[in-house]
Amino acid sequence: MGIAYGLADRLGRKISLREIADDWRLVADVAPRDDQRCFVPALAARYLLLSEHDGVWHSLALYADELVVGHVMWAEDDGIAWIGGLMVDRSEQGHGVGRTATETLLRWLSEHGHPVVRLSYHPGNSGAARLYQALGFRPTGAMEDDELVAEHRSGS
Repeated sequence: MGIAYGLADRLGRKISLREIADDWRLVADVAPRDDQRCFVPALAARYLLLSEHDGVWHSLALYADELVVGHVMWAEDDGIAWIGGLMVDRSEQGHGVGRTATETLLRWLSEHGHPVVRLSYHPGNSGAARLYQALGFRPTGAMEDDELVAEHRSGS
């Protein structure tokens, strides 16, 4: 499965989301900046294992043109789609990859019957809060473990 709408990051690279196959090692090695490790795992490998063994999450590789630059996963719970495990490699941050990947996944989820999408992020993760708010996510007031839950509604 490949998800692409021709959206590009700030460097002009086409961002796509792809089912993970032979590229799994490249995805597993995706790592955040050191200052982000209090919000996400040290490597995307944790998300891959969660997807593989939990049976709920679906991991996707983030590509910029033909280069693996990150990871994202999605799931469905009671008819609501969730986005999780968004991680852009430290060397690829600051180019709009996370924003473009999220826009791409939101569009795909909406086209596949999920006009409402939720995600959660740590209250101290101001970068995630800014990104998700700019994309139209609004806090629900709920918490998931120690994270704030935000919701996006297509067309709103």
